[in-house]
Amino acid sequence: MHRVLRTACIVLLALLLGMTSGCTVQSPTLQGGDIKGPLAPARDLGTVEISKYEGKPLNDFKALPDNSVRGPQTVDIASYRLVIDGAVQNPQHLTYAEVLSHTHYQKLITLHCVEGWSATGLFEGVLMKDLLAQAGPLPSAVTVIFHGQDDYTTSLPLATVLERNMLLAYRVNNADLVARNGYPFQLAAEDKLGYKWCKWVVRIELSTDPDFKGFWERQGYGNDAEVNTIP
Repeated sequence: MHRVLRTACIVLLALLLGMTSGCTVQSPTLQGGDIKGPLAPARDLGTVEISKYEGKPLNDFKALPDNSVRGPQTVDIASYRLVIDGAVQNPQHLTYAEVLSHTHYQKLITLHCVEGWSATGLFEGVLMKDLLAQAGPLPSAVTVIFHGQDDYTTSLPLATVLERNMLLAYRVNNADLVARNGYPFQLAAEDKLGYKWCKWVVRIELSTDPDFKGFWERQGYGNDAEVNTIP
């Protein structure tokens, strides 16, 4: 009975989210699919945005429903600093260029929204493990908390972020992110539902709290958010 009630509550929350975010039947419809590719060093794909990659169709991420809590954010890149702090040895305050000084990687990833739609893109960014290594997580650090410009928060286990080689993305489909899809940085939280894909990332906090809950998680969404796709 408790499991049924919990499922019903999550479904209700998803419906409410759809109503408040303006999600309609025109949302992307790659439902059930999960297109992904290997992580590889970024390669030059020219100067134009792409709609296909290695024969696979890509979605226009600028046209996806805006599910953010405060609408698209404008970030002043001249004064921007990515803060990496909390349970670390060497807190960081990195400029946009300093973040991008790390090796760039590309990966074909499908984002799955809790509303039922999916979208696939070729994401390019830097490895979270490289950024975190620069800060030096303390042995007691177990959780990575992501903070957006709009005060949005979500979290993932540190082990998951490292083991899955998650990217802090600055490009998708061979084009730099724009304000609507998370400029300057969005977490590409592969195999996690869309509410874990923090946009406009301004702070990455290492925490000793294994049970931290972010914005949607405090309102009933699962903290695990693992994607279970239907072949």
